[in-house]
Amino acid sequence: MSLDTSTLQEWVGRTYEVEDVVTPRLLASFGATLGDYAAQTAEGAATPGLHWCLTPDIADRRELGPDGHPAKGSFLPPVLLPRRMWAASDVRFMAPIRSGDRIRRRSTLTAIEEKQGRTGPLTFVTVRHDIANDAGPVIEEDQTIVYRGAEANAAPSAPPANPNPTAPHELSVDVDPVLLFRYSALTFNGHRIHYDAPYATTVEHYPGLVIHGPLQATLLVNFATAIVGAAPRRFSFRGVRPASGPQRLLLSATSPGQDGMALEVRSADGHVTVKATAQW
Repeated sequence: MSLDTSTLQEWVGRTYEVEDVVTPRLLASFGATLGDYAAQTAEGAATPGLHWCLTPDIADRRELGPDGHPAKGSFLPPVLLPRRMWAASDVRFMAPIRSGDRIRRRSTLTAIEEKQGRTGPLTFVTVRHDIANDAGPVIEEDQTIVYRGAEANAAPSAPPANPNPTAPHELSVDVDPVLLFRYSALTFNGHRIHYDAPYATTVEHYPGLVIHGPLQATLLVNFATAIVGAAPRRFSFRGVRPASGPQRLLLSATSPGQDGMALEVRSADGHVTVKATAQW
């Protein structure tokens, strides 16, 4: 199902650079999309999670794959497994992003690892993003992308884990197709699983439109910011299982301690979809 490992490893070390500007329109669009879920930040600082809307990978329509993403084989390796998802990120916030900033992102492909998962073969690709403005570094992020087979989404569903009865902080978030579409537009994410219901259900075999992992992470990092009253210096998240279809998500968080704060998202059926930690 995959190319020879040594062939894939030839992509390790490749770099890609892109620039963007933090415009008033982007800030307003991001704030309007999050609405009441956007946390208050220090004066002039952008709402946490905005960086995922900056410096998107922009490809000509002729360079797109059938899933709406830029085709593999340029910066990202030509993994033959057809399904790709944002699996995890570890983000270090070093300085605030502000309106008018010119942002430069340098991405480096740092690792490719093939594994055998419960639902079949998996390939994990790790990308390091170094994000800076004219004054210097603002964010460092290690992003993990997972590729899997077409049959993986049809695997039997495990029963939901028991909810944490001691979580002192909870927030319900209603997700509908309009929110998914607006977030896809903000991030210039052409992945059809987020806005094309027939494709999501009949081609990739999800129950409905898929709720973006980074959207859920954005909701969590803003939730953490609102609880503590300050944006975290480090935020890590990983996807546990996809959340699909219009529904009410439940965000929960522990009280902040010496090791930071643990957070998670639960879908309407009780399954944990994203786990995260925040540190100040």
